[in-house]
Amino acid sequence: MNLRKINVIRYVTPLREGGSMPAIVEGDDDFLYVLKFRGAGQGVKALIAELIGGELARTLGLKVPEIVFAHLEPDFGRLEPDEEVQDLLKFSEGLNLALHYLSGAITYDPVVNTVPSFLASQIVWLDCLLTNVDRTAKNTNMLMWHKELWLIDHGASLYFHHSWNNWLEQAAKPFTAVKDHVLLPQAIDLEAVNAQFVVSLTENRLWDIVNLIPDEWLQCEPYFETPDRHREAYFQFLWTRIQHADIFVKGAQDATRQAGL
Repeated sequence: MNLRKINVIRYVTPLREGGSMPAIVEGDDDFLYVLKFRGAGQGVKALIAELIGGELARTLGLKVPEIVFAHLEPDFGRLEPDEEVQDLLKFSEGLNLALHYLSGAITYDPVVNTVPSFLASQIVWLDCLLTNVDRTAKNTNMLMWHKELWLIDHGASLYFHHSWNNWLEQAAKPFTAVKDHVLLPQAIDLEAVNAQFVVSLTENRLWDIVNLIPDEWLQCEPYFETPDRHREAYFQFLWTRIQHADIFVKGAQDATRQAGL
């Protein structure tokens, strides 16, 4: 399993949503991408979460724009007139992450758009697995494109990796932030989804995904002796969480009942 790699040849325009300042860029393959910068607020941890979250979603049959590695050459931003953007580009030299730009897509609006209950349950299950705190009514991180629902921006997932204390213990806990999930009211098929997804996410598939994480993104964490140890911890967290999926499914169902949904 491999991701394509592109070279960024043109900075098109910033996307000012959120604090990470992603941007639309052009690659050397003539396609446009939404670039996630390693030099932004959460650094490479957000890129790791984006990579793992997006490829897990794809494995489970959910729609995610193609994810690619995106290389920024040194001095790429030296002619950028905006000093803030210039600094971001400077600190992001090297390997970044990008998603194929869905031209013409519109933000999912829970008032206007409806999601079938099984699909809603699939997305809620995924976000419980990933501990994704960023799929709320205020910030859905979903797009409607060609009348289909696409998932974007998993950079706020796996928040445990911002502090590796008790990380295995956290893997077996419910996801309390699910109470704010925009699709929770429609997620009435969680048990059926759980039975399907725990079979789909095999050990081999998880290893395929975590092995995509570049060594250079894993070298700044003093908690681990080597990138391989660091990579293995991501695998162990996800695999442990899948083995305890009943806990976060019950947590989501409890949150539904408590909200009177």
